[in-house]
Amino acid sequence: MSGTELVATHVRHWGREHVTFDPVHYLALLERKPGALDVARPLSGWDLPGCFDVLRRRLEADLGSPGTRDYIKTLRLMEKASLSELTGAVEAALSIGATSSDAVALILTHRAERPVGLFALDGHPHLRSVVIDPLDLGAYGVLTQIGASA
Repeated sequence: MSGTELVATHVRHWGREHVTFDPVHYLALLERKPGALDVARPLSGWDLPGCFDVLRRRLEADLGSPGTRDYIKTLRLMEKASLSELTGAVEAALSIGATSSDAVALILTHRAERPVGLFALDGHPHLRSVVIDPLDLGAYGVLTQIGASA
């Protein structure tokens, strides 16, 4: 807990010498120390879909060690999205040749957006009597004429 905000929850094991990790909690540290990605104990046994391996190989082939950091940045998107959502975004990014964490984040954001519903006056009968006069956009025509003559 941090004040009144729940930061993390963990499964408790009552047996001796039993340790469990949530790999997502360690990604921020690994982003600063990307060389530890392959040997980090919290990530051992973390079975990610194959598209993540493809993404990592492409990033590291294109960028070298900064590619590893960008791969970890992509994994950190699981702090706000589920594994299945991130997997879909990674697959979509790979299919269009966009391999950066920013591209994957953009795809995630786009998929999370929901269309705005139409405003209905049902339940708001007092608003039916409100009339808004249409705007006179003629003033903008004057501005374009001034800009064209300058």
